[in-house]
Amino acid sequence: MGEEEGWKEGRSSWHAGPPPEATSDGWLALDDDDLLLRLQSIDGDHTLDPVLIDVVRSSRHFFVRQEAAKRIRDRDLLLAHAGDRHIGQILARRMNRREDVLYLEKLVAESRHLEVRKAAEAQLLSLLQVHSDA
Repeated sequence: MGEEEGWKEGRSSWHAGPPPEATSDGWLALDDDDLLLRLQSIDGDHTLDPVLIDVVRSSRHFFVRQEAAKRIRDRDLLLAHAGDRHIGQILARRMNRREDVLYLEKLVAESRHLEVRKAAEAQLLSLLQVHSDA
């Protein structure tokens, strides 16, 4: 794919296989297919947040990173990645506490990424609806 097919200069290229930062024995050493299968098999009650945050921090394709972010139990681990439009969307969708309203409003007002703003707006509307019904 090139510039003529909608790719913008400066966007990270995707390369098949493990990223350069992968060790030979960790999850990052898996190919995308095996890693996605492993991510899909994680149940809700796990202790894998340290492994998952490594995937989020990696140079993997955004879809793989999003799938890892969706399974992180401690949402605070994702806050450092809120500026990443792919992770910011996941973070915004997982917010549910009243004090998160201010953060969502900030994302709506300040995010450079349309996808993050839309996810934050949707979650904000959802939170406001729940609190107005209570």
